Amino acid sequence: MEQTRSQTSTARRGFLGALVAGGMALFAGVFGGRARVVAGLRLRPPGALPEADFLSACARCFKCGNACPNGCIKYSGLESGLSGAFTPYIQARDRGCTLCGECGKACPTGALKPFEPNRESWVVSVDMGKARVNKEMCFSFHGRTCGACYRACPLAGTAMKIGVFETPLVQLDGCVGCGLCEQACLHLPQAIRVIPTRRQQEAT
Repeated sequence: MEQTRSQTSTARRGFLGALVAGGMALFAGVFGGRARVVAGLRLRPPGALPEADFLSACARCFKCGNACPNGCIKYSGLESGLSGAFTPYIQARDRGCTLCGECGKACPTGALKPFEPNRESWVVSVDMGKARVNKEMCFSFHGRTCGACYRACPLAGTAMKIGVFETPLVQLDGCVGCGLCEQACLHLPQAIRVIPTRRQQEAT
């Protein structure tokens, strides 16, 4: 009985969220002109389903953000369109993800799959994006030893290795896209960025 009530409550929240989003989108369409292009690269929280499935499953209940101890989860507005409005995202430059897994535990619909907070589980269960280094901007690739991104990486040695002058060598098979390297980068603008998995999927 309690499970049935919980499922009903989640469904109602999803319906109300979609209803509110629809109303605001209609208002924006009438009075706001064209939607703005989203600035920056936005990552889905760890454990997110593939984008189409995520958008369908997400109830817009905000529980993932409330559960995040790092405070890195934000929510899209109308600039993301009706389908993406009020869905969670992470902007790595502002604050990367510590991969604690609390958001997945809090998600009531399975839009975010839970995982264990350890290296083995991260590599298997998390695919937020892939880090890319701009060698033209990176201090270490110009002989100025930095290494800030490597030291910030929770999967150092697996997702990232270092070369001469601590040049960051991203290992794509091991990178889960948490964005902590991007947050830590000392260069302005950042010399390392995480390309969201969902954008890669949309491009293929």
